[in-house]
Amino acid sequence: MGNIEWFLIAFVCYLIVMVVIGAIYARQNTNSADYFLGGRKLTGWVAAMSAQASDMSGWLLMGLPGSVYALGTGQAWIAIGLLIGTVINWLVISKRLRRYTIAANNSLTIPRFFENRFEDEKKVLLGASSVVIVIFFLVYTASALASGGKLFNSVFGIDYHIALTVGAVVILAYTFMGGFLAVCTTDLVQGLLMLVALLLVPILAYGLISGDISSGLLATGVADTAGYLDIMKDGDGNPITFVSIISQLAWGLGYCGMPHVLVRFMAVKDEKELSKSKVIAIIWVVLSLSLAVVIGVVGRAYLPTLLTDGAEEKVFIEMILKVFTQDIRVPLLGGLFLCGILAAIMSTADSQLLVSASAVSEDLYVGVMRKEADDDKILRISRITVLVIAIIAYIIAWNPNSSVMKLVSDAWAGLGAAFGPTVVMALFWKRTNLPGAIAGVVSGAATVILWDYIPIMSGQTLGDVTGLYSLLVGFFVSLILIVIVSLSTKAPSEAMVKTFEDVKAGRIQA
Repeated sequence: MGNIEWFLIAFVCYLIVMVVIGAIYARQNTNSADYFLGGRKLTGWVAAMSAQASDMSGWLLMGLPGSVYALGTGQAWIAIGLLIGTVINWLVISKRLRRYTIAANNSLTIPRFFENRFEDEKKVLLGASSVVIVIFFLVYTASALASGGKLFNSVFGIDYHIALTVGAVVILAYTFMGGFLAVCTTDLVQGLLMLVALLLVPILAYGLISGDISSGLLATGVADTAGYLDIMKDGDGNPITFVSIISQLAWGLGYCGMPHVLVRFMAVKDEKELSKSKVIAIIWVVLSLSLAVVIGVVGRAYLPTLLTDGAEEKVFIEMILKVFTQDIRVPLLGGLFLCGILAAIMSTADSQLLVSASAVSEDLYVGVMRKEADDDKILRISRITVLVIAIIAYIIAWNPNSSVMKLVSDAWAGLGAAFGPTVVMALFWKRTNLPGAIAGVVSGAATVILWDYIPIMSGQTLGDVTGLYSLLVGFFVSLILIVIVSLSTKAPSEAMVKTFEDVKAGRIQA
């Protein structure tokens, strides 16, 4: 058999396993709590791997390595920011959020937590949060589908649009059927597969060039190899600017506002399992982010032809193809490692679809419009929403030149700025009230949209002119407005304050 046939066998086997998992867990979804939060019964391993796999997406194996490949290790500041953000999220946010969502009427979603935490009787905060999730998760899901299209296009040589369709259908199938438990179980498998691929492929490629990184870099047009490998320099060998460093580090601010990550904290079985999850997740993220940067550098030295015009995001794919079809010639193993990239893509897309579905069905439909809806109706609405969101994201991803890095950057900024400050203040500042929380969510999202999408300075956006990442600006605008509005309006009720103190003191059974 040829290489393509072996790759196809690996992909088909992998995809069948994912869909079977979805079918198995479909039988266990008896109500919306099962579908959206798995009945709060995740083990430490599943919670940790699911949180990190759903977080990193195809960006980890395509966007970040591609950026380092093209511009040098100066792009590693993003990885450093994400590492810091991950550690803080697990050590500071996870336990308090799990307790508080239980105390806040056993909230199943972040918008529901906001509603219950701030006594949002008119559903203003609930509605605003749900709309923000749907808007930015459309972009985020599109990035995952675009990654899948590029993967299938590179591996099988099929048209991008056909490849996009295949990936979207498979992701939709097991998310539609299995819900949260299916998503988390597949994420465990996918997270482990991603880590193995990240670890072995760059080691093999490094060995195949006998560790001679400099010669390989020079062969692909790197004029200053020392500068390329210097974290304090940009792709042209110039000192990296302060604005660039803080903009890349600012990616870490987004973690405390990512609903698809935070929901894993809420779903862990107990605090003992949560403690185990912290260790596993932090080790995983240290290894995966470090190795993603290594892939960018080793890939530049290992591949003989320079990848440009968006093709740099395929560096890991091209490394796997060359290692296992030209140098070592074990195509089935190469196919399994390519499934690691597919795993990264699918593990995020499924989570994004599920969070978007919960925002529409659980938060908007039940929370705002039909409070009396039964579980069967909620599950039907949820699955219809998964389908609709997937179709719209599919349309957004239709352009084969879509940049995975750009799509992820935009979505990450919007969600992080809208929810990050509000989550932090809801958990750690008892004076935060409903008007302050509304101001935080709306201002964070609006700032990112204004900064990135509205050309108000001679046809350019503020992001283009300043070079400053919109998440950094939006996060602090939101944070400041939460404080100002909360202090200038009515203080929280005695019940809100009491719940806050009970959670803080650990008097909540969690």
